[in-house]
Amino acid sequence: MDGQNGSCICTRRQQVLTIMNQLSILLPYALSLTILKELEYLSFNAKKHIPDEKQHASSSWDGSLRIHDAAAKTALVSKSVERPLLSLATQKEGSESVFCGGIDGSIHKLDVEKDSVSFVGVHSDAGSSEDKKMACSCLAFANGESTLLASAGWNGKFSLWDVRWNKRVASIDLPGKAFDMDVSRDCKMAVVATSGRRNCLLDLRTSKILLDDQENASDDEAVKVMLDRESSLKYQTRCVRFFPNGVGLAVGSIEGRVAIEYLDDVGIASGKKKYAFKCHRISDTIYPVNTIAFHPEFGTFATGGADGTVVTWDGNSKKKISSIAKLPTSVACVAFNHDGTQIAMASSYTFEEGERDHPRDEIFVREVLESEVKPKGVSK
Repeated sequence: MDGQNGSCICTRRQQVLTIMNQLSILLPYALSLTILKELEYLSFNAKKHIPDEKQHASSSWDGSLRIHDAAAKTALVSKSVERPLLSLATQKEGSESVFCGGIDGSIHKLDVEKDSVSFVGVHSDAGSSEDKKMACSCLAFANGESTLLASAGWNGKFSLWDVRWNKRVASIDLPGKAFDMDVSRDCKMAVVATSGRRNCLLDLRTSKILLDDQENASDDEAVKVMLDRESSLKYQTRCVRFFPNGVGLAVGSIEGRVAIEYLDDVGIASGKKKYAFKCHRISDTIYPVNTIAFHPEFGTFATGGADGTVVTWDGNSKKKISSIAKLPTSVACVAFNHDGTQIAMASSYTFEEGERDHPRDEIFVREVLESEVKPKGVSK
């Protein structure tokens, strides 16, 4: 397996599924969304003011935006954007809007209350609707108020949008094609994993000036590259996530490895050694690590691989905690809800073995046992 193959795999895994709020169930079960193409990404929305809410949003390769009732297993809202959707971000408390990025670079907003989809802008500056190099592959909110939206794409650009006015307010170059992106919990940093095995760390601490004084703000002032370094892993990055405390990164690659990298290069952490470990392997067969999700309370994390398994790890003690699921096919993504009591897992073939027959796309959801995510020797 080489870097070029990794790039091809990454392009197939960008289709997005997002789960919002809590899915209150006791046992694992499959929620079939009748998606025409593969599912890829999951992220719970931290809406603590709606603790009994059981609705979730999804977007998919067939261009559909949907709101489902997880308990009733029915679609409450279904809208077509008529283009493959590769990325999705949900606003935080106080809003019912979902944003999605398309393969043509377009960004759209689904207003759940109004049951309508509106156009926000185009991530890429040029290219036709058929030009896949223009795809908006990553979306995430860059401030606590969910008014500043970050986008990254296959055109090697990072942009910020003021979604109150559907206006791009900053754009900078990345070292390569964007495969995955995360924003730190305090919204001070963003990390983008790109082609060429680069991890690009961006400083967002001054980005608020874009919302307060757009006329006088410049891109250089609003977004700065803090660090651009090669991943410690030898093969292409598939996923990257900040530690909950922001002192480091967990990076997954196509070669069945996860690296724990501390940000001592930018003065955030010191004296800690980076390391990597093998995972998602069956005998001599190596599977990509497709997804990483940190537990919101304990700071442990789950990984999902193309081998169909979900495993939890204690990064501090460098130990495996538990194998918590074996799904019918590749685990495209996993996510915890806001308090870590449930986990959602997307079972969707990610084409690591090329075109072949495969199980249908499904979401598996279940409650999380404390013993599956809590570090040993830690009292609650």
